[in-house]
Amino acid sequence: MAITHETVQRAAGFIRSRRDLAPDVAIVLGTGLGGLADEVRDGAVIPFGEIPGFPVSTVPGHKGQLLLGTLAGRRVAMMEGRFHLYEGYTLDQITLPVRVLRALGATVLVVSNACGGLRPEQRAGDLLLIEDHINLMGVNPLIGPNDDRLGPRFPDMSQPYDRALLAQAERIAREEGIRAHRGIYAAMTGPCLETRAEYRMLQRIGADVIGMSTVPEVIVAVHAGFRTMGISVITDLCLPETLEPASLEKILAVAAGAEPKLRKIVHRMVGEMAV
Repeated sequence: MAITHETVQRAAGFIRSRRDLAPDVAIVLGTGLGGLADEVRDGAVIPFGEIPGFPVSTVPGHKGQLLLGTLAGRRVAMMEGRFHLYEGYTLDQITLPVRVLRALGATVLVVSNACGGLRPEQRAGDLLLIEDHINLMGVNPLIGPNDDRLGPRFPDMSQPYDRALLAQAERIAREEGIRAHRGIYAAMTGPCLETRAEYRMLQRIGADVIGMSTVPEVIVAVHAGFRTMGISVITDLCLPETLEPASLEKILAVAAGAEPKLRKIVHRMVGEMAV
């Protein structure tokens, strides 16, 4: 692991120089899911490219900036966009923001993404509350020397997603009448979408949705000591028997249509959670 305590503190120190706010909750917004940022009050924006060590977002639907302010009465640090392996970034670059958010003081991390659904009971626009994941990227962000100041050499991954937060999200979805499944998120590198044969494999190994992000960040979040909640927006159905070509335009449109549901759940979670 090339990320050092000094690298993290340098980035955190720069952010504090721009806005001295110790967040309770950190939020990562995925493809097409930036609407929640509109609800942040007294916000200060820092483009990713200005923060030492941070890459620049290149994916449509990612603004590429850090927002610091308040949401539902709590201090938040919100990533409007993220980084991916398929952009050519290293896992150190992809996961550095998670470590910096932890160094700023956040103890809860909420990650969101757009994904493909693998189960016939799902519909485009549904939400999936992540209870576990499968790492099919072939790499792990913790490979390499371990800096014990950042986390343990062998972090336990038996509960990467916090069960109390998962139950809270399920309750809120039920109260708001939002279709939200509980399930397993599988991550592959992308950028191409998967083949029919790959979708069959994913179904057989127990995946409920497939995406190209989130897992590296959650592994590092566990290593750093975050309580983590993951929410996916199912933007298209990846059923081998009825598979249709997907387009980025359609994926972004479905994500935008479902975003108010995600916004409602996260807004209430932030306001109600104990941190």
